Amino acid sequence: MDFRCYELVNIYEDKNAYYQEFDWLKVERPEFRNTRGQIYWTNRNYYYYEWAIGDRHRSGGNAAAWEAVYSPIGEDGYPKPLWDWYTGEIDHTITDYWRENYDLRHYMEKNWSWLGPKLVGKLHLYVGTMDNYYLNNAVVLLEEFLESTTDPYYEGDVVYGERKPHVWGPEPTEIYKLFADHISRYAPQGEDTSLWKYR
Repeated sequence: MDFRCYELVNIYEDKNAYYQEFDWLKVERPEFRNTRGQIYWTNRNYYYYEWAIGDRHRSGGNAAAWEAVYSPIGEDGYPKPLWDWYTGEIDHTITDYWRENYDLRHYMEKNWSWLGPKLVGKLHLYVGTMDNYYLNNAVVLLEEFLESTTDPYYEGDVVYGERKPHVWGPEPTEIYKLFADHISRYAPQGEDTSLWKYR
């Protein structure tokens, strides 16, 4: 949603995807945690694993898939990597391509004048605060933008499941109610929506 938090990597500002560097310290970036915060593996571990399965984006894993979708094609016919899979050094010529073509928050912010009216009341985001891949951080950044919208205000909602993991969301009955309320709210003027309700 927002590549300033591509898991724990800010692809636009960070220099390296595998390490967070401070003045006197280099800390390896985690990539997966449980809901108690225990780290299972790091970014480097995961990319090395995929690299061992298949180079040139042929692992069939998430890292290869994301780059296959988001990256331009290189001269060798394969997607250009966002970062050097061996060192973790980020290629900022690729990050610019990702921003302009696939960063949803950037796209919405840049185009809100015409896109916003089409999205009013339609954005309902659910994420666990302990998402295993840290995806909740990108949702927070997107929410900050959505809450700042005017003319029009987005009129949706962002719901955080306290200490919930990856793919957390509402129960099916809640989703049905959300859809039903949305359909009723945006029904054609004069439509008797009570006829649509069977319970």
